[in-house]
Amino acid sequence: MTPLPLDGIRVIDFTQVMLGPSCTQVLADYGAEVIKIEKEKIGDLSRWSLGSDPDGLNNPVFASLNRNKKSVALNLKSDEARQQVLELIDGADVVVSNFRPGVMERMGFGYEELKKRNKGIIFALGTGFGLEGPNRHKGGQDILAQAMTGVMDRRVDRGQPITIYPTSLCDYTAGMHLVQGILLALFQRQKTGEGQTVAVSLYNSMLAMQMQEAAAHMMRDKDLNWAAFPLTGVFETTDRPFVMVGAFKENPLRDICQALEIDDLSKEERFKDFDSQAAHRAELQALFREKFAEKSREHWLKRLEEVDILCAPVRTMGEALDDEQTRVNRMVIDAGETAAGPVRLVASPIDMSAAPLAIRQAPPTLGEHNGEILGALEERKADVA
Repeated sequence: MTPLPLDGIRVIDFTQVMLGPSCTQVLADYGAEVIKIEKEKIGDLSRWSLGSDPDGLNNPVFASLNRNKKSVALNLKSDEARQQVLELIDGADVVVSNFRPGVMERMGFGYEELKKRNKGIIFALGTGFGLEGPNRHKGGQDILAQAMTGVMDRRVDRGQPITIYPTSLCDYTAGMHLVQGILLALFQRQKTGEGQTVAVSLYNSMLAMQMQEAAAHMMRDKDLNWAAFPLTGVFETTDRPFVMVGAFKENPLRDICQALEIDDLSKEERFKDFDSQAAHRAELQALFREKFAEKSREHWLKRLEEVDILCAPVRTMGEALDDEQTRVNRMVIDAGETAAGPVRLVASPIDMSAAPLAIRQAPPTLGEHNGEILGALEERKADVA
C-alpha cells in the first residue's frame, strides 16, 4: 500500500472538546499515530456532550472528532502515569494540547521540560486568547471568541439583533490553523533537526478570518460587509427560501430584472450603479421580495440560472447530507457500530488521490488502547534491561 503522508509520525494528544481534536483528527486521518491521553473514568468532555450512548462509551460529538485515534486513560495525578506519558513523549514527534496557558507546565509536560528529553519534539497548543496579554487565562470558548473579535457584531442589517453563529466556527478554524502550524514545524525540523512550539488561539484565528474586513477598516475606515451588498439576500417564495448573490457581472441588476420579467431597474437613477443600489438597498430588496413571493423556489432558481445569476436553495442539514453532490464527493463515511447504532461521520474535505481517507480505527472507547500502548512501553523497558 502507498504510505500515507504522516506515516511514522507519533502524536501525543491531550486535547478535548473541538479545537484540539479537530486538529489531531486531520493528522490521524492522514497516517499519524495519534495517542489520545484521557482522564480515567471521565475522558474527553465531548464524550458526554449529548449524554452517553447506552454503553457509556461514545456519542456523536465525540465520534465526529476522534476517528483513527487510540485512547489511553490515565490518572495524571499519579507519578507512575506521568512517567508513562513522559516515556511516550520520548518517542513522539508532536505533543498537542488545548488547555489554558500554564496547565501543561503544572502537569510537568511543558515544552522546556520536554525538549530536554526530546529535542525534536513539536509542542503545539491551542488557547482561547493567546499565551500573553490580559486575557491569556480567560477560558477559551467559541461563542466568546465570536463576541470579542467583532464576528458577532457583524450582521446584514444593523436593525437586526446580535445573534450567535450556531456552528463552532472559531474552534474549527483554529483547529485547522493548528494543523498548518504542526505541518510547517515538521518541515522545518527536517532542516534543523529541532522542534519548536506552535501556538494558535480562537482569538487570532477569528481576526485572521476577517482579514479583508479588517484591512478595509484600518486602511479606508470602511465597513466591508459582503452579505449586505444590495443584490444579495435570502428570499422567501411560495414554498421554500433561496439565496441570491448578484455579483461578478457587469450589470447584475439588469439580468435579475430579466429573470423577474420586470423593467430594467438599473435604468432608474436610484439604482443606476452599485453605490446608488447600496444607498437604496431597502427599496430594492423590497421589490425583490414582493416578486419572489409570487412563485416557487424551483421556478426562481431556474430563471436566475438561465441569466447566470448566482443562486442556491437554502437547505436543512438533513437535505445537505442526503444530496447527490454530498454522495459524489464521498463526504459521508461509516465508521462501524455502537450499542446506539451506526457511526456515520462527515469525511475529510481534503481529497488526495494517493491518500484516500479510510477508517483504520473507529472512534475509540475510553482507555481502549491502554494494554497496547502501555504494554509496548513495558516491553521496551524489558528489552533495554
